Amino acid sequence: MPRPIKPRKISFVPKNRYFVPYGKQKCSVDEIELKFEEVEAMRLKDIENLSQEECAKRMNVSRQTFQLIIDEARKKVALALTKGMAINIQGGNYTFNICKYKCVECGKEFDKVYEQNINACPECDSEKIACIQKKNCCMKSCRKRWCKDIKEIEEK
Repeated sequence: MPRPIKPRKISFVPKNRYFVPYGKQKCSVDEIELKFEEVEAMRLKDIENLSQEECAKRMNVSRQTFQLIIDEARKKVALALTKGMAINIQGGNYTFNICKYKCVECGKEFDKVYEQNINACPECDSEKIACIQKKNCCMKSCRKRWCKDIKEIEEK
């Protein structure tokens, strides 16, 4: 059984998500799908000129995984440009943030994708878990009823 794919952290979603070669109609062109994490990889490496290591760190993946993502993205873009295909940006396995949590009972710290609900510690199953970096992780005020600051939990 293969390992589950970790969501890749992205911080940019393009407003324009569909590109068609000039002079061709959308319905008469083959299209290629570019994933959101592939666009993010190209943006970090090619536009922001970050090192591969820094790009991988920002996306919360290994350097090797980052290289595989960007290679696939560049191949798709080159194919679309040379064969006159439309580019459809959608889907993938991504998240906008990864939060750090701490179990008040056993002290274990763990990471979870922001969009997932966390109900218990993966180590001891305690429900006394708290967001370590609430202000850094939750970009807006957190609307999750279960998400509590570490100070709130420790005071109880």
